[in-house]
Amino acid sequence: MKFSVSRETLLRPLSIMVGVVARRPTLPILSHIRIDANEEGLTLTGLDLEVELTWKLGLQHLEVGGSITVPAKKLSDICRSLSEGALLEFSVDEQRVVVRSGRSRFLLATLPSSEFPSIQLSPVKHQVTLPQGQLLNIIRRNDFAMARQDVRFYLNGMYFELSTNRLRAVATDGHRLAMADSLVQLEDVEKSSMIVPAKAVNDLAKLLDDLEEPVTLIFGEQHFQVNMANATFVSKHIEGRYPDYEQVIPRQSDKLVICDRLELRKMLSRISILANEKLQGIHLQLTNNTLTLIAKNPDQEEAEESMNIDYQGEPLDIGFNVGYLVDVMDNIGDQVEKVQIALSTPSASALIQAAGGGDAFYVIMPMRL
Repeated sequence: MKFSVSRETLLRPLSIMVGVVARRPTLPILSHIRIDANEEGLTLTGLDLEVELTWKLGLQHLEVGGSITVPAKKLSDICRSLSEGALLEFSVDEQRVVVRSGRSRFLLATLPSSEFPSIQLSPVKHQVTLPQGQLLNIIRRNDFAMARQDVRFYLNGMYFELSTNRLRAVATDGHRLAMADSLVQLEDVEKSSMIVPAKAVNDLAKLLDDLEEPVTLIFGEQHFQVNMANATFVSKHIEGRYPDYEQVIPRQSDKLVICDRLELRKMLSRISILANEKLQGIHLQLTNNTLTLIAKNPDQEEAEESMNIDYQGEPLDIGFNVGYLVDVMDNIGDQVEKVQIALSTPSASALIQAAGGGDAFYVIMPMRL
């Protein structure tokens, strides 16, 4: 096996592959990536038994084709350490891979590529094509609300739901819920859904760009797949029944607050400085056209700030986790200038979205302070 490839060709794929491969592998080969070289080009494959990423690249020169595995992080570090425009020459010396670039020479351990595992694809239920920027957008608007290590394993991921002309993504950790919709071209389809693990969602977000280039999203019976022009991403799904998210969306709110998103975001950031470090709770006090935020902590310190809002209703004092509110302001969308917050009582959840409606919705449970 002998081939040459440019540093720039390998750089981004390797950096993403390092995130995909197992961090604490149960098998040594899972810390490696598989490299296949032939006349069609170079194919890199990395996986952790739950997620698999395959990436096709162009070769500078192919002398002898073949298949090898190399340690993913070490190869990525070598690639990053080389100068811009460097050419990497790969060859095999007995049980090691030789990587040469200029006057540099590296010998890497290898394992038989025949032992490299793969994720078995299940039958396809539905598939839809959409711009990759559109898919990235609904992931970014939701991913902060995913649980990471919850005993309710079905919360440790993002719920994707495909129905007629709509792709929906939902995430919740039990204290807050995020939901975003995207229009797709898919008519008369039976509703299909699956829960994609949080790690897979994060890996996929790194792979996608905010571009109009199309990707194909596949709902398999046991797997979730995204096909791009030069890469294929596959993830197993989480078995389990996702909570009925529609049930937690407040429908009877009688108090509506409309305010500037960035102004509220800055005020929340200032108030949070003196919030209780453990609880992160703050008071929101509403009166006619005024919102007052109050934070207190066990050291008897206090912060208070007010802003003008659009609100005509009964006075209300309600507590929230300030971090949850900041997350919503940061992820609802940079194009959103004003947000609306629907409230009812101090014990009822808040529903936040872009003023006048939008394609992203956020539900936050109140706190007793």
